[in-house]
Amino acid sequence: MSSFFTLPASQKKRKRPQPSDQPPAKRGATSKHRTRDESISGSDVSEDDAPVARNEQYDGTESEDEEFENEDPAAKRIRLAEQYLANAQKEVLEDVGFDAVDVDAENLRSRMGERLKEDTADSKGKLYRWIGEDLDWTGAAQRVTRIDGKAVTGVAVQGQYVYTATKDGAISKWEIPSHEPPMRGGKQIGRASETPKRVAYNRGNRRQKKNRDFQEHTGAILCIAASQDGKFVATGATDNKLIVWDAGTLKPLRVFTQHRDSVTSLAFRRGTNQLFTASRDRTVKIWSLDELAYVETLFGHQDEVVDVDALAQEKCVTVGARDRTARLWKVVEESQLVFRGGGAPSKSKGDRAAAKDTTQDDSGIDIPFEQKPYNEGSMDRIACIDDETFITGSDNGSLSLWNIHKKKPVYTYALAHGVDPPPPVEELSAEEYPDESIRGDPQPRWITALRAVPFSDTFVTGSWDGCVRAWRISQDKRRIESLGPVGHPEKSSITRLLEVGDPSSNALSNGALQAGSDGQKPAASSLQGVINDLAIVDRGERGKDGALIAAVVGKEHRLGGWQTKKEAKNGLVLFEISRRTLAAEDPEQANGVAAADGEDDFAGFD
Repeated sequence: MSSFFTLPASQKKRKRPQPSDQPPAKRGATSKHRTRDESISGSDVSEDDAPVARNEQYDGTESEDEEFENEDPAAKRIRLAEQYLANAQKEVLEDVGFDAVDVDAENLRSRMGERLKEDTADSKGKLYRWIGEDLDWTGAAQRVTRIDGKAVTGVAVQGQYVYTATKDGAISKWEIPSHEPPMRGGKQIGRASETPKRVAYNRGNRRQKKNRDFQEHTGAILCIAASQDGKFVATGATDNKLIVWDAGTLKPLRVFTQHRDSVTSLAFRRGTNQLFTASRDRTVKIWSLDELAYVETLFGHQDEVVDVDALAQEKCVTVGARDRTARLWKVVEESQLVFRGGGAPSKSKGDRAAAKDTTQDDSGIDIPFEQKPYNEGSMDRIACIDDETFITGSDNGSLSLWNIHKKKPVYTYALAHGVDPPPPVEELSAEEYPDESIRGDPQPRWITALRAVPFSDTFVTGSWDGCVRAWRISQDKRRIESLGPVGHPEKSSITRLLEVGDPSSNALSNGALQAGSDGQKPAASSLQGVINDLAIVDRGERGKDGALIAAVVGKEHRLGGWQTKKEAKNGLVLFEISRRTLAAEDPEQANGVAAADGEDDFAGFD
């Protein structure tokens, strides 16, 4: 008796369905055999019916394709533009909080126009936000939290969380309490008026230095960065490791050891999980954290690469320390542009006319002073403004404004954080009556931290002069203008140049590190120590509520012990900058764009 299992293989194969123009095959199978075949197959749907079921899933797509099958390219562009406008109008109405019936048509058109200009400028990488004058830098709320251990070297902000790294090999996750509802998309920024709370902590182990399988840092962490989607945190250290952590739990996900020397700087490509790393091995490497994989290495610098920054395009900018060059890397084109620094900033005619042999202090006393030019020995910091403009900071205290169409700086602001006075003559000589001439000249304070608000005219810097300073770029993008210290009243230039720190606060005492018990904002005090890193983010939709600055202060420089402040305290400092009342009342400036001299709000965008 033959069965399905005893039949030859040629008879076991299922027959393909007959074409429609051929007569159907004879039905010789009995109902008994049909039942047996169905029980063996184990399925109520035959293979011949499966393609039909799959095709039914795409009936809607095929019908849509058939509807626009004969559509010409011009009509397709118009259709897609109309669809984009409809989506944008829906988002604007959601932001406003009213129904279309309740919104004035003129106001809606204005908001739609602003939104379209912003989206276009953002996609093209153009500077379009002029917010420097709209923010109240002097009246910023300030909160300082002490961090135990060695110097704090890096800081990153993502939403209402702040991540810090120290030379102990430790990383911390801080939560900034916020009483505001989450923004659209779930993003929420904390308030600097609240004390941050540490919610996660992970510390490396130097004893495991020889253990290659150890999945954490065994050296000092020099840099930290957080992805925009809140999934990853990346750190680089002197143990040559790049470690990717889970942002929620600070558990290591992957350890990369491709770099041959210390990893000095990290930067995420805006809107993606592509990561750029800079190292003392003179290379820049690219990583894809979605796949936790290495991508590519960029060569060109002649000295250690100490800082890197990136925006939305697949490009990055770096500085090479003592090779005194900044480089723009075009990853897709596999090319680079080299911008050469060095030398001393030249004085303009106005600066030379204003220079005098003596000047007056606030008390009216004449003090001999001559601002000599200091040569640039190392380019240490870099920040992107837009796809064509970036800022660099150097060890001679200069801030340089660059454009990718010129090989030399467009403008250089000398001694941005002033100079340190010469040390007392007693510290320089063991003689009983030392000669005053051995004291030498005042030395400039280096630019140790630099961050910019992307696609805006605003950036902030840090050194060891006791404060974070805010700056803006002029409307013609040819000058750098000072906005003053953050949270401090501006002082005269001669006092700023000659003082070591604010005499009212020689150190960050425990009382200065925490707010008073009565909840009052602590008095503005000098941040004694080296500001090793900064992070600045918008508060509210496109910065309508101001900005938040996170700064980390250490007893010594993040890359070495050249500058050591024994009286300093390691800590995290938060500044909450609100928008000025005038800007908030002006409807034309409600989106963070300030008009100047009757020009269009998007004067910087062509």
